[in-house]
Amino acid sequence: MPPSNEIPTILVVDDTPANLALMVDLLKPEYRTRIAINGDKALELVFGGQPPDLILLDIMMPGLNGYEVCQRIKARPDTQDIPIIFVSAMGEIADETRGLDLGGVDYVTKPISPAIVKARIRTHLAVSRQARELAELNHTLERRVAQGVQELERMGRLKRFFSPSVVDMLLSGTTDDPLRSHRREVAAVFVDLRGFTAFTETSDPEDVMFALNQYHTAMGELVMAFGGTLEHFAGDGMMIYFNDPVEIDNPATVAVEMAIGMQHRFSSLAHEWQRRGYALSLGIGVAQGFATIGAIGYEGRRDYGVIGNVTNMAARLCGEAKGGQILVSQRVQGFVAESIRTDPVGELTLKGFHRPVPAFQVLGPVDALSQRVA
Repeated sequence: MPPSNEIPTILVVDDTPANLALMVDLLKPEYRTRIAINGDKALELVFGGQPPDLILLDIMMPGLNGYEVCQRIKARPDTQDIPIIFVSAMGEIADETRGLDLGGVDYVTKPISPAIVKARIRTHLAVSRQARELAELNHTLERRVAQGVQELERMGRLKRFFSPSVVDMLLSGTTDDPLRSHRREVAAVFVDLRGFTAFTETSDPEDVMFALNQYHTAMGELVMAFGGTLEHFAGDGMMIYFNDPVEIDNPATVAVEMAIGMQHRFSSLAHEWQRRGYALSLGIGVAQGFATIGAIGYEGRRDYGVIGNVTNMAARLCGEAKGGQILVSQRVQGFVAESIRTDPVGELTLKGFHRPVPAFQVLGPVDALSQRVA
């Protein structure tokens, strides 16, 4: 079916030259016409090039009759939607029924009424155009739905790791794909509960799940508020990064401020938990260094991964931290010295590191914390 501003093409099929001439004269002011004097020629024109927009088809012809021509046209996916109007001297109800059963859209008996023929042609061309437009619209909608599903799936994967504002930025295309392997300096924060193993051994599973849900909700809100990237969480442990996928100024300061906010928020949880008999506290380690970052896994199951000594450093410092304590590496201490008060705790022997590592405990901000912590 052509666009609405183009002239439709109608194929007239009849073995009587006078009937062909009559139809051509009737239609040529409004339509392009093509003619076929038998069924074989009709199929050649339909299948051999640009199909017509509508077919006026006689039934009684030598060789292939109109019914057989209709069957062959309707049997092919590329031509089955062409509207066919039977034009025949066969006026029995059985003849008309057979034509409509084979896929014809209408049946006109001879001698024809020019006004009726033209009216039915207009009607079926309009119906055909609307059906095509609807099919194109459905195809467009299906494509958009598929794209939307892919976008939602990607958004869902990204939201597992990144804050909503970062996800919006990633989906808008204003920054690189965060799951592509790359190298960058990041601040890493490892957070872990103290006393959790003993708690799980002496508490009902419902109490453990209740505490974990509160803990993850409270800590997760701060990760999102500070724009952190959650690399993973497992039970009572969390690993969070700053400076990827979006680079920020002084990620160490942001990481330590978040850690202070976590300890502050956790103190409220711990006070409530004490009334329930939960003896839990929070240790945090913060380090900064270069890491290789990207997707890790296999097809259908990929996670955001960060590989480098900085991750081990943050985890080991967290392991050394007492409940309520934040331990940071010497590199982090150098970046936060102007805004965060720290106190050296000496050199720590950490698993996986050949030499003792200087560490500092965070005492609090030099001045009041930013509004984000409040």
